[in-house]
Amino acid sequence: MAEIQDKLLTHIATLARLSLSEAETRSLAHDLAEILKYAASLESLDLTGVPPMSHATEGERFRPDEPTHDLTREQALANAPDQDAGLFRVPQVIGG
Repeated sequence: MAEIQDKLLTHIATLARLSLSEAETRSLAHDLAEILKYAASLESLDLTGVPPMSHATEGERFRPDEPTHDLTREQALANAPDQDAGLFRVPQVIGG
């Protein structure tokens, strides 16, 4: 796919809800053609012996979910603009 047809580009722009000027259409057609050319060049890579993968990481790398007490209530409320009885006060947003 060397050239991006105007009809295809117009369809893509419509799906993306973009209104493009003629200059933007030409620029986008050129950029999209370059992206597709690069993607096609990846097909020529020799992947013999490379196992398929579904994720870039080999497993979960999250820390264990263990409770800690790093922040005291006083520290958490130290910069609160409005507090009452050790709680954050916020403006009412529902009903009234």
